Amino acid sequence: MGRGRMLLIGGLLLLALITVLSATFVVKQYEQAIVLEFGQPRRDTRVEPGLYFKKPFIQNVVYFDKRILDHDVPDQELIVSDQKRLVVDSFARYKIVDALEFYRTVGTEEVGRARLQAILNASTREVLGKVPLITVVSGERASLMDRITELVNGEAKTFGVDVIDVRIRRADLPPENSEAIYQRMQTERDREAKENRARGAEVAQRVRASADRERTVLLAEANREAQIIRGKGDAEAVRISAEAFSQDPEFFAFYRTMLAYTNSLGAADTTMILSPRSEFFDYFGSAVVRPGGER
Repeated sequence: MGRGRMLLIGGLLLLALITVLSATFVVKQYEQAIVLEFGQPRRDTRVEPGLYFKKPFIQNVVYFDKRILDHDVPDQELIVSDQKRLVVDSFARYKIVDALEFYRTVGTEEVGRARLQAILNASTREVLGKVPLITVVSGERASLMDRITELVNGEAKTFGVDVIDVRIRRADLPPENSEAIYQRMQTERDREAKENRARGAEVAQRVRASADRERTVLLAEANREAQIIRGKGDAEAVRISAEAFSQDPEFFAFYRTMLAYTNSLGAADTTMILSPRSEFFDYFGSAVVRPGGER
């Protein structure tokens, strides 16, 4: 076998291999494919994984992902119904359900994501622009996201996409607005704190005044009762003393004199200058010279 013949056979085998490879294509589990003939899509779409055949050199294949895809939307600034500016961070989860329609309308997945983002931005503005800020940041956000999903899905179906979910991750005021609002909130809280302190001081003053008044009344009542009781005690003491004096006047006079001696002469440094004939010394006996020369 000559060299030229071997080259011919090798060339034919190579051509046959290229033809076979160009006549087959593989669809993976996470893919779906459409066959193009002279650049125009055919009606059939391959969604099941496996090995397929096509016309070599005439047909080619375009693949699309059939899994659920995520698309992060860049932050967008919008104005809600009460004229508050809001920065919204959102994302969408979608799936290409009609690869043929998707290819005919948008061509590639990159173009499809750009179109989906434009629809999502417009729907978000439409829904959030009709509600006040408090609704966006409250528990009603879930219903707002459902309405956005419904609007986006209605338009996305026209190019073969099913939007499963739209979520708002974050909805904040712009930094400059946030600072102004925080300052206003702080001023309002300071004002409320001052009012509460003033009301507390007023109540405290009333309580103190009432307590002082009650204290004065109680002390006056207590002093009055004490004076009455003391007066009764003094009267009773005088009555008892009078009864005792009336029963034995001499002993009572003697007892009172002894008490006077104890109180007057009890201290060692006591000095008294009295006349020896004073009645104060009547009970000293013969040591005292009585009037008339008696001892």
